Amino acid sequence: MSADTKTLPSRSAPADNRPGSGRTVMLVVVLVAELMNALDGSVVYTALPSIQHDTDASGAAVQWIYAAYALTFALGLMTGGRLGDLHGRKRLFLLGTGVFTAASLLCGLAGTPALLIAARFIQGSAAAVMIPQVLATLHVTFDEGSRAKAFSLYGTVMSLGSVAGPVLGGVLTCADVFGLGWRPIFLINVPIGLATVLLGLRYLPESRDLAARRLDLTGMILAALGLLLITYPLTVGGAHQWPAWSFLMMAGGLLTLAVFVVQQRARAARGRDPLVVPELFKSRAFAAGLSAQLVFGLLSGVFFLTWAVFTQDGLGLSPRQAATGFVAASVGEMAGAWLAMSLAGRYGGRAPRAGALLAAATLGGYAWLITEQNTALSPVLTLLPMLPAGLGLGMIGAALADMTLRQVDHDHAGSASGLFNTSTQLGIALGTASTAVVFFAHSPAGSHGTTVTAAFTGSLWYVIAALLAMWALMLLLPKRHATG
Repeated sequence: MSADTKTLPSRSAPADNRPGSGRTVMLVVVLVAELMNALDGSVVYTALPSIQHDTDASGAAVQWIYAAYALTFALGLMTGGRLGDLHGRKRLFLLGTGVFTAASLLCGLAGTPALLIAARFIQGSAAAVMIPQVLATLHVTFDEGSRAKAFSLYGTVMSLGSVAGPVLGGVLTCADVFGLGWRPIFLINVPIGLATVLLGLRYLPESRDLAARRLDLTGMILAALGLLLITYPLTVGGAHQWPAWSFLMMAGGLLTLAVFVVQQRARAARGRDPLVVPELFKSRAFAAGLSAQLVFGLLSGVFFLTWAVFTQDGLGLSPRQAATGFVAASVGEMAGAWLAMSLAGRYGGRAPRAGALLAAATLGGYAWLITEQNTALSPVLTLLPMLPAGLGLGMIGAALADMTLRQVDHDHAGSASGLFNTSTQLGIALGTASTAVVFFAHSPAGSHGTTVTAAFTGSLWYVIAALLAMWALMLLLPKRHATG
């Protein structure tokens, strides 16, 4: 049988024709890939001091060990999604996962900062090819009745990985497995990645946009350049006290993206394949969902970074105690995702909106509690609010992808998925950069005690405002139909 006859049209639902066990394995395969990416985006946080000591890395090199992955991942997502539409989502998923696994091995074996940074560049690029295929495959494979559950699991894994990454990094580094120190944070991907590729070869269905013809190279360059000019200064500008060039680069990035939009519309009008299908944005729900996901990434970038500093520098908790808070948030997010999934059929979009209000109310109470007790706040009262806050965030993350993509044509699933993931990464970059204004401007490096607690309390109100903005944006998202 030829490759063409094996490729299923995007509008089909191949999973419906396969045994339930095969569909379950397929779901596990793509979610494990998403988990590896989510973990690798944040797992280095708690391992960076050990990496710096072991490799004699400079301060700038340490920053790039994180930034190399984040930047290349954000820059490649739109192209990775469109490549899946053009050449087959299964094929691109397996390629991205294979290269990601090899790059993880290279990270674990790296003996110098330069080699580790280069491996992280490759790892991020491979993730940008792998990850858009996850959402796209879920979208085109699961039918209306089961898609909500699949997307809820996706939201759970994405949230869990990003929060649990620092915990895993700290645990593996401190465990010093086989005397390898920090290296297992990368090496653990190797057996998992190999298993994912082998199972993916057998269980993943192939799908693509049968009408698409070729990749838009001009659009790819414009999109990558525009995002680079925005995300690079957002990633490293704070370390240089936001010089003038950082703002000039961001302005240039916005201008480049404006040119990209014009180029995409012109290409589509001529009947040629654009990198981003303009008709996606004719849907108010899709545009609102992207905006909501951008805000979600932004508030996550602000909250979790400033909370980690608040607990240790403000209240004097140990890293192990702070890690307990991340675990509480992870448990809450998992519970929130399952709650949103169980309520989807009956309450639709009201469940994630309730999650936004729950998280906002929890953080409002948290801000009041910190103001009242300041540095006398007990560890229990410090960590306990992370559970309901995580519950609310989990209710949002579990539903937002499905509600944003549910009306997207299956042929454009890869492009839409790439855009959705790009909005997440850009939001996190914006949120991380925003901490320089909403937190570190009021609590400079080396601050302790009441200075830090006051700065964190102030930053919470920005997070609450973002949650309320998300609540408003989610009013524009489509309601789920009752599932059978």
